[in-house]
Amino acid sequence: MSLRAELTEKIVRLKIERELSWSGLAALAAGLSKEFVTAGLLGQMALPKAAAEAIGAALGLEPFEIRLLQEPPYRGSLPTAVPTDPLIYRFYELVSVYGTTFKALIHEEFGDGIMSAIDFRMDLQREPDPNGDRVAITMSGKFLPYRSY
Repeated sequence: MSLRAELTEKIVRLKIERELSWSGLAALAAGLSKEFVTAGLLGQMALPKAAAEAIGAALGLEPFEIRLLQEPPYRGSLPTAVPTDPLIYRFYELVSVYGTTFKALIHEEFGDGIMSAIDFRMDLQREPDPNGDRVAITMSGKFLPYRSY
């Protein structure tokens, strides 16, 4: 197991033991979204120094662990090509069903290119609904056109 994976497990354990929330931990990283901070604490993003220090101090992390939170990670955390976790699988299913629609509409609107996952923002909110609350996820990525050469 990698050092980053070990740190992620430690953070998750501390969060559970201390009955903390991802939103609460993210609040310690002033100016960063709960989505970005959660991704960082789960080992998928490098946290800025101030955020890593604030959260690390609150969790009682070692100085090395706080520095590790600031290092660019090896991204991609799914253990299998097709996810087996039901919630994550639904995102896989969403892309399987609507991926060609996303592609067609993005190309029609923007041209030949991709949506960046690097220059990216995400917002996840609960949407109250009398028929059962809904999950509202807004994803915004910079359009990157393919270049001719």
